[in-house]
Amino acid sequence: MRVDKFLWCTRYFKSRSIASEACRKGHVKLRGKSIKPSHEVFAQDHLVVRKNQINYELIILDTPDSRVGAALVDIYRKDKTPADAFKSQEMLKSASEHHRLKGLGRPTKKDRRNLDDYNEQID
Repeated sequence: MRVDKFLWCTRYFKSRSIASEACRKGHVKLRGKSIKPSHEVFAQDHLVVRKNQINYELIILDTPDSRVGAALVDIYRKDKTPADAFKSQEMLKSASEHHRLKGLGRPTKKDRRNLDDYNEQID
């Protein structure tokens, strides 16, 4: 089975064209080497897929005939992604949510309420 089709069937990418583009950009590696979207994958192959700044490490157990439901994905692949990869993603997300650059317009209503609460605590 083609690697782009496998990644689409196992729900790593929303469409096959997005999976193909990820392969062309070098975000999909087989045994440490970037591969083309048309590369054939087989059982026991080790894939590394970079998506949303996380390197997913997969072992292919079997190839599906067509796109499978989310509950059945684990039949076809084994996820070996380290847990610390997800922790760093959560830290980046929380840091970007709580930080607003100075001078990016008026304070929001929430910002104004926080300022009012802070000023009341000082007084």
